[in-house]
Amino acid sequence: MPTWFCAREWFCHVGSFNEGGKGTPEDLLFFYDHLRKGGGLYRVDQCLLLYRYHPQAATHSVLEITIWNHRVQFLEERALQHWPSFTIWNAGKQGRKLYRSLTPANQKKVVAFCDVDEKKIAKGWYTYEDCQERPKPKIPIQHFKDAKPPFVICVKLDLTGGEFEDNLKTLRLQEGLDYHHFS
Repeated sequence: MPTWFCAREWFCHVGSFNEGGKGTPEDLLFFYDHLRKGGGLYRVDQCLLLYRYHPQAATHSVLEITIWNHRVQFLEERALQHWPSFTIWNAGKQGRKLYRSLTPANQKKVVAFCDVDEKKIAKGWYTYEDCQERPKPKIPIQHFKDAKPPFVICVKLDLTGGEFEDNLKTLRLQEGLDYHHFS
C-alpha cells in the first residue's frame, strides 16, 4: 500500500486532519491539501513501513464511492480545469465510470475514449444512455495511436505484462502535462 510522510513543520503548515467523523478519508484529504499548498512527492521503491491491519480499523468505514468522489473532484480541480479538451484512455468500465462521474462541463471536454481492444474500437462510440440531454452524448472510441493528448489514463499499471507501459512510452508524453493517471 503506498504511503507518504512529511516533516512536522510541514504538517503544521498544511493544517490538521479533517475530523469529519467516521467515513471521512482524512489522510487522503490531508494529502490533497499538501499538494494544494505546493507539497512535493518523491517515489521510494522499497518498503519503509508496515501497516497494522485489523477488521475494526477505521479505514473500513470509508466507502469506496467517497474516495472515488474526492479523487474525481481533485482531478477536475487540478488538471481538467486547465484543459480545453482531453481523451480518456480506457473505453471499458473504469473509463466510462470516470466519464459519468465528471461534471457536465468536463464531460463536454471529452473528445474521445481510446483503447487497444479491437471490439471496443470497432463499436466506434460510447453513448451515455443515462444522460438527460437529447441527443444523448456519443463519444468516439479510437485506438490509442490515433488519440490526441492530453489523456486521463484509467488503466492500472503493472497489469498487462508491461504492454500498456510500452504503449504509453511510444507516445513520448510527459506525465502531469500530457497525461494524468487515474486508476
